[in-house]
Amino acid sequence: MSQANISSCGSSDSSSLSRRSQDSSATTNVESLIEPDASGNNEGAPGGVSENTDRSSSSTRSLTQSILDYPMENGRRYHKYREGSYMYPNDDLENERLDLQHEFLKIVFGGKIHFAPLQNPRRILDIGTGTGIWPVEMADTFPEAEVIGTDLSATQPDWVPDNVHFVVDDATEEDWLYPSDHFDLIHSRLLLGCFEDFRDIIRKGFKYTKPGGWMESQEPMSMAYCDDGTMPEDWTFNEWSKIGDDAAMSHGKPLRIANKLKRWYEQAGFVDVHEVMFKIPMNPWPKDPTYKNLGRVRRYILIFHEQCTKLLFQISELNWLQGIQAMCLAWFHRVHGWTKDEIEVYLVNVRKAVQDRSVHAYHKL
Repeated sequence: MSQANISSCGSSDSSSLSRRSQDSSATTNVESLIEPDASGNNEGAPGGVSENTDRSSSSTRSLTQSILDYPMENGRRYHKYREGSYMYPNDDLENERLDLQHEFLKIVFGGKIHFAPLQNPRRILDIGTGTGIWPVEMADTFPEAEVIGTDLSATQPDWVPDNVHFVVDDATEEDWLYPSDHFDLIHSRLLLGCFEDFRDIIRKGFKYTKPGGWMESQEPMSMAYCDDGTMPEDWTFNEWSKIGDDAAMSHGKPLRIANKLKRWYEQAGFVDVHEVMFKIPMNPWPKDPTYKNLGRVRRYILIFHEQCTKLLFQISELNWLQGIQAMCLAWFHRVHGWTKDEIEVYLVNVRKAVQDRSVHAYHKL
């Protein structure tokens, strides 16, 4: 996760929000070992999803019917605007996963929905807003701010706070819809594999963020990690990750951007750049309750049972990993030429790997 402060000319002068000296840049890496749970206890369930109330119909979109004519492929629905440029579904199943993922990340981040030290922000932009849940919560947090979410799909709700607006737009456009030096915060999250060069997005972010404003990104490393040698060299999940990574590189939209964000922000002219790394267990293997619950909630997000009401209490081989399929179906089919049946057969062992508590794997975010 990286966040950056912008100055009007990249100077080392202080701003009203924070010190902007390059020397004040900080990197914090969470590298403590996670102790595995030897009890084998796999019970428990994550907390409920928060609700947002007091909504009014204030969704703003620039739409034509053709934009809503979403194409279907291998049983999943995809975006129409700039068709094919985004490789992940936009159907109800995926939107449910994205909302759960948002709740999960709030747990990871200690309840925070942003890290920038905002003080009475007036304008906030969310790039690749997905279901729009992040702008809605930001609008509740900062009711005096205008919060805008942009995306290639118009899958956001209609009933939202008055200060939220959704726009179908492509961040790869050279000129965005707003004047320069406009936003107090530009936010992006989990956009790996979405752009040919994320440096271009950061460069535009510098242009559209006002002096003293912030730009913030949260991106995961694409491969899993392990500290205690329990992850085999030929572990199926990492093999799956490598196949997806190869597809993304062949398609010209790399997944491996997380470890480069801090350097890219600084090269773009941002100052006071901070980088923080979080460890996210693959499943509930850790002994520490905090990490165990993160792994449990992560699996709750990824694993969907045929009877969803029993999801948290009857984890079995019948579970299927919704996220795994959504993350690779288009990559494997369009780039590698695999059929849907071939992908599903391959994913059987990938799902087993995700649920294998003997492998003490985690992701870095």
